[in-house]
Amino acid sequence: MNQAPPSNEQTPALASAHANNSVDVQSNTWQMPDTLVIIFFVALAAALMTYFIPVGSFETQEVSYVIDGVEKSRSVIDPSSFSYEKDANGDPILNPVSLFEGGGGAGFFNFAFEGLVSGSKWGSAIGVIMFMLVIGGAFGIVMATGTIDNGILKLIDKTRGNETLFIPVIFILFSLGGAVFGMGEEAIAFAIIICPLMIRLGYDGITTVMVTYVATQIGFASSWMNPFSVAIAQGIADVPVLSGSSMRVVMWLGFTLMGLVFTMRYAAKVKAKPAFSYSYTSDQYFRDNASESKLDSRFNVGDILVLFTIVATIAWIIWGVIANAWFIPEIASQFFTMGIIVGIIGVVFKLNNMSVNKVAASFKQGAATMLEPAVLVGCASGILLLLGGSNAANPSVLNTILSVSGEFIGHLPSVMSAWFMLVFQSVFNFFVTSGSGQAALTMPLMAPLADIVGVTRQVAVLAFQLGDGFTNVLVPTSASLMATLGVCRVDWGQWLKFIWRFMVALFCVSSVIVIAAHYLGFS
Repeated sequence: MNQAPPSNEQTPALASAHANNSVDVQSNTWQMPDTLVIIFFVALAAALMTYFIPVGSFETQEVSYVIDGVEKSRSVIDPSSFSYEKDANGDPILNPVSLFEGGGGAGFFNFAFEGLVSGSKWGSAIGVIMFMLVIGGAFGIVMATGTIDNGILKLIDKTRGNETLFIPVIFILFSLGGAVFGMGEEAIAFAIIICPLMIRLGYDGITTVMVTYVATQIGFASSWMNPFSVAIAQGIADVPVLSGSSMRVVMWLGFTLMGLVFTMRYAAKVKAKPAFSYSYTSDQYFRDNASESKLDSRFNVGDILVLFTIVATIAWIIWGVIANAWFIPEIASQFFTMGIIVGIIGVVFKLNNMSVNKVAASFKQGAATMLEPAVLVGCASGILLLLGGSNAANPSVLNTILSVSGEFIGHLPSVMSAWFMLVFQSVFNFFVTSGSGQAALTMPLMAPLADIVGVTRQVAVLAFQLGDGFTNVLVPTSASLMATLGVCRVDWGQWLKFIWRFMVALFCVSSVIVIAAHYLGFS
């Protein structure tokens, strides 16, 4: 997992930066396409698939499972009910995407708008986009007080020589959050605060993404109790909920250590040689803001109250998520309240000469910084719509892919079936990044299929959670990933250059675990 430095071909911006921008070397070298360009061509590929793959659908059924002594139910597919949509002659039909579809349909040139307004306040895309705008505005107020900047300088001064402790402590806490209560979207808010700190400490935006969002997904993928993936998948597969915990705890420790070592080695190289950073150019935004901000030695009662408000809000949200299953609407509301309270404190104590109008302006400016990642989130969500959406009861290309993949896996030797379940879940996560949504679509098919091919259902659940969780750190259709990259100002293309080696390592280790679990009869 040793991270090789970027080649000369992929760091023209760094070369120009070191030459004080005297020579524009980027004009003669190939550049990674912008994230929006990549999403456009992925959407084009999805649209082309509809011209070759017929549409099909499943019937759905209700299944019940018990978690924490409470019986819950969920609508899932009936794996034996798949059928193609057929024409008058009984032949499967295609439902090719048109260039433009009226009446609110999803034609190719509709995918951006339809993706931006898809979903509900409870999830992607519109829910995540509004969540980003609200927390961006709230933290815009926080940053305008100057408390965070002055606090960071104080913290650096007090802990000089022990800065490396920040990375392991933060990484482990976020990984634990992902494992215990499915932390994911919450990482966006934390990244807003942590990114300036990391850059002041000599690290970069990519380090911030690793210790926040990636850490949560490592915990999410290797969890022994995640209520949004493991518990639901086990319930649907008719496996005792939260069984196999001892093995998964060991797995979580191993993957967390693996991610931590990778992150610390990269961070150490960036600190020693800033030009090594894959996000060196985009980090300039944070360096400029740090140099332009009027910092002083101020740290008064107002600053203490601001920090107390932030900590209290975070603690309150964690309690709400664990005790009351708060999600996007509730979390956004708490951060909005935090922004109002911080604004009042800033006005009363004249932090950075705050006024009521400056509070309003700071909220708007903070929300404005989220517009770019919000657009990416919406456009990425539109790709799923081009494939017919994730509703199993509606004829779609996605349902056909699900059914055909299940048939293919069912004809393989048992050990290969177990491994291909991991491969399938990893690929399918590109289209359905919701852990609970993917469980509802795939586990009713994979569980009985596991019985047929001689794989235990516990192994099928293991393949699901590893495939579903780890690819969230790579796929551009993940709203939480794109939002976290956005607030850290890391382009997805640069992220891909950095993260692919780690993804290969995660997949190889996951493959070994799934195969070993199969041979050991993990159940």
